[in-house]
Amino acid sequence: MGKLTKNQKIAAEKIEAGKAYSLKEASSKVKEVNYAKFDASVDIDVRLGVDPRKANQMVRGVVTLPHGTGKQVRVLVLCNPDAEAAAKAAGADYVGLDEYIDKIKGGWTDIDVIITQPAIMGKIGALGRVLGPRGLMPNPKSGTVTVDVAKAVEEVKKGKIDFKVDKNGIVHTSIGKVSFTPEQICDNAREFISTLIKLKPSAAKGTYIKSIYLSSTMSPGVKIDTKSVDE
Repeated sequence: MGKLTKNQKIAAEKIEAGKAYSLKEASSKVKEVNYAKFDASVDIDVRLGVDPRKANQMVRGVVTLPHGTGKQVRVLVLCNPDAEAAAKAAGADYVGLDEYIDKIKGGWTDIDVIITQPAIMGKIGALGRVLGPRGLMPNPKSGTVTVDVAKAVEEVKKGKIDFKVDKNGIVHTSIGKVSFTPEQICDNAREFISTLIKLKPSAAKGTYIKSIYLSSTMSPGVKIDTKSVDE
């Protein structure tokens, strides 16, 4: 491990070694230990007691955060002409079909979310090599393949995110910004963790929520007492 910078040392000293903070305490502490000079993201990492290699223990879902993510989400809607007006009215940043498919084939991926209709998926399948590695491929399970593209756009703009456990059994996502109040961070974290608990696979045995950490883009992680989530 490299030598800690002055700011990293100061931040680390504000976290009590070996302590697991309550969710409320951690939501304040993650703001306190942040030293970035920009509005950093607040991230949550939850280690689950699952084996993602087994299909019956895969954890994947969507959640709408009460206070949004604080991030401007760029949304592309690939749809038939009759749905374009509604998608634009709902706040989509880009709306169209063939011209955007061609742009993506050319390497354009300057977007955060792609929403499309079931009837369009046949055309989008060929984009898998470009969109897949970037996590941009529309998926019915995440609500990004739907007949109601306008509603999907509204939900994403309000703070709807999708998540999936990685190969190490960890779910990692951003749940806000350090400019949020501690209460907003706490509310978003609680909603996210609550959703994870509801998605517990029946095949998962033993302790399900093994550990939870909050951190900002450039801060050390703040460990959360898993028993405090319901407080």
